[in-house]
Amino acid sequence: MMNLDVNKTELDGVLLIKPFTQFEDFRGNYIESYNEKAYKKAGITSDFIQDDISTSKYNVLRGLHGDEKTEKLVTCPYGSLFFVAVNNNPLSKQYKKWFSTTLSDKNKLQVYVPSNFAIGFLVVSEVGLFQYKQTTYYEDCNQFTLAWNDPQLNIAWPVDNPILSKRDMI
Repeated sequence: MMNLDVNKTELDGVLLIKPFTQFEDFRGNYIESYNEKAYKKAGITSDFIQDDISTSKYNVLRGLHGDEKTEKLVTCPYGSLFFVAVNNNPLSKQYKKWFSTTLSDKNKLQVYVPSNFAIGFLVVSEVGLFQYKQTTYYEDCNQFTLAWNDPQLNIAWPVDNPILSKRDMI
């Protein structure tokens, strides 16, 4: 078994991952998006129990959402997304600090996000697919929402007027 390419980001606990099993030829490509042994060997010991997929069109911004107990492993298997993770733990020295990266079907990157972080993304391709594994079952009542355009966060979103849900118009 090969080792994952796992890199720390500027936020404690948030990891940028490049899966090791990738194959591409004239037919398309194959990616092993998760292998429990490989991830545990790399120090990611989370027990993921639910997988979710969101499909959105260009200029849709989803987030920033999170809760106090769910860890996530996120990726973009189709299209391109501007992805953001925000530390929402008031006890952390990095409280309200954020990290961003591009997730796409071209770079095949994943991001591991610990609990107490809000996540969000903006679709920057015609269509984007956001896939995530999580360590808890989804419970809307336990989630927090941060304003995507909160001036205290000052996130450098590459858009001024995204398409938002009612929840995200706060």
